Amino acid sequence: METLTLKPFSVMPSIKCGWRSLSTLSKVSMRVVACSGALKPSISTERVSSSSVVVRAAESVVLAPPNGKSDEIAVKSLVPYVDMDEDGGIGIVKFLRGKVFFITGATGFLGKVLIEKILRTAPDVGKIYVLIKAKDEEAAAERLKNDIINTQLFKCLRQIHGKYYMSFMMSKLIPVVGNVCESDVGLHVDFSHLIANDVDVIVNSAANTTFDERYDVAIDINTKGPSNLMEFAKKCSKLKLFLQISTAYVNGQRQGRIMEKPFCKELDVESEMKLAFEDNGMGQNMKELGLQRAKRYGWQDTYVFTKAMGEMVIDEMRGEVPVAIIRPSVIESTFKDPFPGWMEGNRMMDPIVLYYGKGQLTGFLVDPNGVIDVVPADMVVNATLAAMARHGRAPRPSMNIYHVASSVANPLVFHRLADLLHQHYDSSPCLDVDGTPIRVPSMKLFDSVDDFSNHLWQDAARRCASTPDGKLSKKLEAICKKTVEQLKHLADIYQPYTFFNGSR
Repeated sequence: METLTLKPFSVMPSIKCGWRSLSTLSKVSMRVVACSGALKPSISTERVSSSSVVVRAAESVVLAPPNGKSDEIAVKSLVPYVDMDEDGGIGIVKFLRGKVFFITGATGFLGKVLIEKILRTAPDVGKIYVLIKAKDEEAAAERLKNDIINTQLFKCLRQIHGKYYMSFMMSKLIPVVGNVCESDVGLHVDFSHLIANDVDVIVNSAANTTFDERYDVAIDINTKGPSNLMEFAKKCSKLKLFLQISTAYVNGQRQGRIMEKPFCKELDVESEMKLAFEDNGMGQNMKELGLQRAKRYGWQDTYVFTKAMGEMVIDEMRGEVPVAIIRPSVIESTFKDPFPGWMEGNRMMDPIVLYYGKGQLTGFLVDPNGVIDVVPADMVVNATLAAMARHGRAPRPSMNIYHVASSVANPLVFHRLADLLHQHYDSSPCLDVDGTPIRVPSMKLFDSVDDFSNHLWQDAARRCASTPDGKLSKKLEAICKKTVEQLKHLADIYQPYTFFNGSR
């Protein structure tokens, strides 16, 4: 990275250089400075800090004295900066500047991408309080470092700030012990008062995304969590926006065009929460209960049902709190920012892709001409930031909903996805335990449950025939049977998505 040098200089800047403003961040001053090199030339002021100055201009820069010298200032280019208000945009960077955030679910996949984008785009953001489930402050700080600061996702920020990276991150990210499932989101009373008086934007990204999770577990975080957080939001004296990360599939099994509107409350959420937390000894049946309740009211699984109830609770409780809800479809790896292809954990599509690549799944239950609605994580974050800028300074509180999806603008048809997967594994096969490439056939797509089930058993029979005596040991036979049942269960869980005909 190129390092420039600022030295005392007496020429005033030209207006057309595009420099917007200087913000001094310390009391130590020098007479004038000038900037030249990769950045636009000619910037000066009568009194400029020699220790730490943020220049908001055609490029954002951070200035700091190298090696303690008072007559020079090292300059590092951060990110392209454009005043969006002046260039016909909605002023995202301008909105982020100086704002204080309170983010839940920040150690999760999307939460991390959001934090990285904020810090890289607006290094002069205020603070970001990060709610972390931990036993104490020390454990929360450790999770912040391990799950966020030291992860690969932040390598661009690390390159930008160099040896000052850790100090920059720790000055912006404040770990806070808490839990959205608890009253006052589990905050210590001192932190509760501090954040309530300080925060501008609350982002709820905390969620349990398991489709067939226990009903009590899913309701606790996906429904009760937003309720607890909204209760806290109503105590925040300067709050400009409550932003909820939801899912496009809260729309349930509706078909056709689906509008960006809140739900008409057609069920008693309080009764559902009471049912989930009753001490009725149901134990493992909690999974079945969640699926039963979801399907009774028109949702396909426990995850989207409890997320939908979370939206209902927010709408019912919000009062004068401005709300924006982001409903993304299937979130997958980053498209561009901070770099292409970043992924963490197994997302919705990944188990199918991995099973296929390992030769364990040669077909799947889908509508071959159906569309899988996938959207990259960084595009979801971009939409989230745009919603913040648009509604975080609205004159009147309102509730606004945005679907972030691809099925209309850039549809990915299942048979095309199957072709792409085969091309990928044909050129870059997985390896078995012996290091031998695993060659996979073209994936077969079935629109009938019976046909798919028959295919799974026929595939298992072929595996049996491939053994020396054409028979499987009882242990191996049991493993094959279990695998078939797992794949059938996977197909059953995914069926509402692989045959979905809604457009957003």
